[in-house]
Amino acid sequence: MTAGRARTAVTGIFFVNGAAFSGWYARLPAIQDKLDLSPGQLGLALFAAPLGLLCAQPAVGGVVARRGSRSVVRLAPLFSAAIVLPALATNLGTLALAVLVVGAANGSLDIAMNAQGVAVERASGTRMFNSLHAAFSFGALAGAGLAAAAAAAGVAPLPHLAVSAALCAGGALVFIRRLLPDEGHPGARRLARPTWRLAALGVVAFAALLAEGSVFDWSGVFLDHSAGAAAGVAPLGLAAFSLCMGLGRLSADGIAERVGSAATARGGAVIAAAGIGVAIAVATPAAAVAGFALMGAGLSAVFPLALRAAGLDEDVPGPALAAVSTVGYAGFLTGPPVIGALADAGSLRSALLLVPSLCLVAAALSGHVKDPRPRAGSG
Repeated sequence: MTAGRARTAVTGIFFVNGAAFSGWYARLPAIQDKLDLSPGQLGLALFAAPLGLLCAQPAVGGVVARRGSRSVVRLAPLFSAAIVLPALATNLGTLALAVLVVGAANGSLDIAMNAQGVAVERASGTRMFNSLHAAFSFGALAGAGLAAAAAAAGVAPLPHLAVSAALCAGGALVFIRRLLPDEGHPGARRLARPTWRLAALGVVAFAALLAEGSVFDWSGVFLDHSAGAAAGVAPLGLAAFSLCMGLGRLSADGIAERVGSAATARGGAVIAAAGIGVAIAVATPAAAVAGFALMGAGLSAVFPLALRAAGLDEDVPGPALAAVSTVGYAGFLTGPPVIGALADAGSLRSALLLVPSLCLVAAALSGHVKDPRPRAGSG
């Protein structure tokens, strides 16, 4: 198995995962209407997705360490099939359970495919980790686009998600045959060995994903309520953020090759802080959309580089990847409600100041996102 074919395969897995995950998420309005749920009830059900992810990732990190990443990525078709479950829900409880399973499935595949990415990068000797996350971003755009087309055509969530799951599972089956056969270590640790560097990488990941989660949850509200944007303009903040994040990840490997991972992460975090700072300070529709776009470009490499640093620093990357990823997604989970609480106490503009502050914390700790020393005998 050549590293080139394995790179294509793991890139495809990242794309498939992005498409599957965004596809079910984009059909939530129809599922909400079908179950007659209030916004608060839907929010409660959606809380189960990151909860499932946070519960699954530490355990899967140990499995990847002992059995190898390819053995877990081979389950990708099953993970893709999980996206049908929310469409089968009959009430709030069954929706929460379905979303919990989807979150756990996505979190499990997330750790395994990132560990496979680390293994392929080691084998190829070429930077590629950010481009893998770009594939996830563009897969998410494709999944959301297909969902939008299905909704516009009046297709119900169940048949749409069944077809989407079948397409993603079929794509995964094509790619998993070409993955790199990394070997597990039966005696490996199930959990990462705690170090100051790993803790610092966790803080960087926490700050980056909290910032990302704030854009997903609050950019539209900010544009509508604080910047006075028209209804058709309010979604453009998230669209600009997502597009620039995907494009930024395509170029991040080349930038990091030239200036180093630490400098790339530091510069990206500072750019992200400046972007959200412009949006908050100026608070006009054009400035806000431009600020969120700049923020997406800046954040694009920060989380992938933190994961890469954790994975490449260990002979067995699974537990370290799980530790950093779990802390990062804790930020994604807790950030939006904290911003909401701060907004209730003051204003959304003042609450969002938490985001550039944490981006600057990530910049300050970016020295830990350093490139590992070459290993003896590595190519």
